Amino acid sequence: MNLGIAGDTVIVTASSAGLGRGSAEALADEGANVVICGRDSDRLESTERELSGLDGSVVGVETDITSKDDIDALVEAAVEEFGGVDHVVTSAGGVPPGGFADVTEAEWYGAFDMLVMSAVWTVKAARPHLEASDAGTITCITSTTVKEVADDLILSNAVRRGVIGLVKSLSRELAPSVRVNAVLPAAHETSRIEELVEAGVERGDHDTYEAGLQSWADDIPLGRIGDPRELGDVVAFLASDRASFVTGACVPVDGGRLASD
Repeated sequence: MNLGIAGDTVIVTASSAGLGRGSAEALADEGANVVICGRDSDRLESTERELSGLDGSVVGVETDITSKDDIDALVEAAVEEFGGVDHVVTSAGGVPPGGFADVTEAEWYGAFDMLVMSAVWTVKAARPHLEASDAGTITCITSTTVKEVADDLILSNAVRRGVIGLVKSLSRELAPSVRVNAVLPAAHETSRIEELVEAGVERGDHDTYEAGLQSWADDIPLGRIGDPRELGDVVAFLASDRASFVTGACVPVDGGRLASD
């Protein structure tokens, strides 16, 4: 399917790896100009190089998404490089696992900056350009934990729900010029899953890494975890005119994991 986003400019945060990278790949494959970012300069350069063979241009900007100044500079770089911004995709790295008694107050504040304020700052900086676009969109990558909590992920369970409130509010405030949606991934094969599986093995929840990895698919009806590109294809669709009547939606990309509606 030709999504009609060739030549559009997209900022994808936290996109040197994981779900952000999968989204950047899908968008660039459709011919969009994609600005990716990350804190690790070596990994960012590697990802930029790996995606350079796709139809769209890919530019990497070293960015700490917990820094408002860095995000402002990211948006400025995108505008300088491509003349504007048509779409924003907010992604973020994982926050520390643990139950309520395990996490510190500093980790609560850090999770809020990572998951919520990074999206707020990105939207604030990009908003004038999105509103000037003929088809501005914002897509926030969150998690199925905003619908159904997961054990030992108190920070994700609690803080990510703020992103959904942001999405629903912005979908009304920015309409009709900008559409705003969220995608809710379940487990995908990312370094974050590796980290959580390894933590589970250390706690004694699983005998081996392989057993821990399989446990993430036990409650997924399709019987496997996802590939980041599968999430990215949904993100690309939501950015396109093919989804022109979709806004304020929270779209699960979870292999059927969620039991609720």
